[in-house]
Amino acid sequence: MKKKWMTLCLGSVLVLGLAACGGGNDDKDGGGDTASAGGQKIYDQKCSSCHGGDLKGAVGPNLTQIGSKYSKDEILNIIHNGQGGMPPNVVTGDDADQVAEWLAAKK
Repeated sequence: MKKKWMTLCLGSVLVLGLAACGGGNDDKDGGGDTASAGGQKIYDQKCSSCHGGDLKGAVGPNLTQIGSKYSKDEILNIIHNGQGGMPPNVVTGDDADQVAEWLAAKK
C-alpha cells in the first residue's frame, strides 16, 4: 500500500511540475514584449513556477549560484535539451539565450 501511495504522490508531483514548467508560446504577434524582455522577466514568466521566484528551487533545483557550476552555453544546452525532470525547450530562441546569460551571471 505504501508503494502505491508513493507512486501516486510522485507521479502527481511530476505531472503538476511539468504542467507548470511547460507553457506554450502564446505570443500572437510573433514576439511582442517577451522577445525583447530581459532574462529575468522571461525567467519569471516561464521558469519561476518550478525554480521559484527567488531561484531557491521548488519542483526544480536551486539556481541561485548556477553560474558557478555551468557556463552560459551549458545552461543554454540544458534549456534546449532539458535535464532531469525538466522538459526541453521551455524557453526557445533569443529568449533562451537571454535567460542563459542572466543565469550564468548567478555566482
